[in-house]
Amino acid sequence: MANKVYKDAKSALEGVLHDGMMVMCGGFGLVGIPDKLIHAVRDSGVKNLTCVSNNAGIDGEGLGLLLETGQVKKMISSYVGENKTFAKLYLEGKLEIEFNPQGTLAERCRAGGAGIPAFYTKTGVGTEVAKGKETKVFDGHEYVMERGLFGDLALVKAWKGDAAGNLVYRKAARNFNPMMATAAKLCVAEVEELVPVGAIDPDHVHTPGIFVKRIICGAPYEKKIEQRTIRKA
Repeated sequence: MANKVYKDAKSALEGVLHDGMMVMCGGFGLVGIPDKLIHAVRDSGVKNLTCVSNNAGIDGEGLGLLLETGQVKKMISSYVGENKTFAKLYLEGKLEIEFNPQGTLAERCRAGGAGIPAFYTKTGVGTEVAKGKETKVFDGHEYVMERGLFGDLALVKAWKGDAAGNLVYRKAARNFNPMMATAAKLCVAEVEELVPVGAIDPDHVHTPGIFVKRIICGAPYEKKIEQRTIRKA
């Protein structure tokens, strides 16, 4: 079995990064974001990236780090409301955006990973989302065609993984990471716990190791809170 385990994020991305590439990035808010790998991308200085992610992190966290350094040329996302840097760059004409309904974005990534070049959906018909896109009528209802997404590199974060690349996600971190892992030429994963092959019950595997080419253990992690809400006692 090929050695997939690397000592750190920098070495795991060595020889992989290049200017102008499309990066598929897992995560939901600040949950399940490949934090160590994103830092390594920032430190590499690679630029003109197209990043596909549910959101763009927040200021100073997640993909927000790459926005601050001007390394992202285009974002393909469904929600970016927590990021002031994102808004500033867009309004200054320094960032291209492609917004998607959240379910459509998830399906575009899943379709890309499954080798499906395009699909039809009712979501967005008659709105700005459908502008310039092909539409078709099925059974008397209009649908808009959306293209599958397939990138150069997928960066994902899992709770547990083994040396063969089998991954298990935890709770909300499972929202976008599994489809991102399949939707790129090469997937690099970071995990909180790296266990020996055979330690994970095959029935519990969310992403089979065949999709993962490189893996690191990024522990320890600091729990990041996107929006702290409290109530009176």
